[in-house]
Amino acid sequence: MNTSLRFLLVSSLVAGAAGLTGCATSSGVPNPSGVPVTEMKADERGFVAGTGIESQDLVSVTDKMARSIIAIPQIARAQTPPRIVIDPVKNETRFPINKDLFTDRIRIQLNSKATGRMTFLARDRMQALEKERALKQSGQVTASSDPNVVEFRGADYFLTGKLAGLTTRTSAGTGDYILYSFQLIDARTSEIVWEDAAEIKKQGLEDAAYR
Repeated sequence: MNTSLRFLLVSSLVAGAAGLTGCATSSGVPNPSGVPVTEMKADERGFVAGTGIESQDLVSVTDKMARSIIAIPQIARAQTPPRIVIDPVKNETRFPINKDLFTDRIRIQLNSKATGRMTFLARDRMQALEKERALKQSGQVTASSDPNVVEFRGADYFLTGKLAGLTTRTSAGTGDYILYSFQLIDARTSEIVWEDAAEIKKQGLEDAAYR
């Protein structure tokens, strides 16, 4: 192999190696070197963690609440599946979490594992439902049933909850206690027919930023 050919081959290999170390994604953003993304289960505590509300807390709390609700007599022994409306959860902690994740996951757990034992009403979709009812009644869209008989069911119970927290900070670190409490309220009498809670406390040397 002559000198010119050897030089071209070495140059090509060097350029190829440089391209691999600085490759770009399809969007053109450089792919940085370092620790790759690690896929984890939602109920696992990861290496990126703080003292606040995290996915493993969400999973354990909502699993407990779903099991607790399905066992109460008002649900387990009901002759007709009760209709439930989800009322927004109150977040009184310092963490700006999407609080609807809790009631969404409880509803999903109950709908998937206790099919037919209860019915959830989509009150958060009322605007779209009312529009659809108006379209059917005006004859603009067809309906398989009588378009003049479109009933929105009333609730038997309201499911709601609250996240309350207590934070302690010293030179040694940060500690957070969070009380996750949920209630099932009779829509006719306002009686609390079920209530359960979970408590989680964490301490750490450094605080974490939550979004």
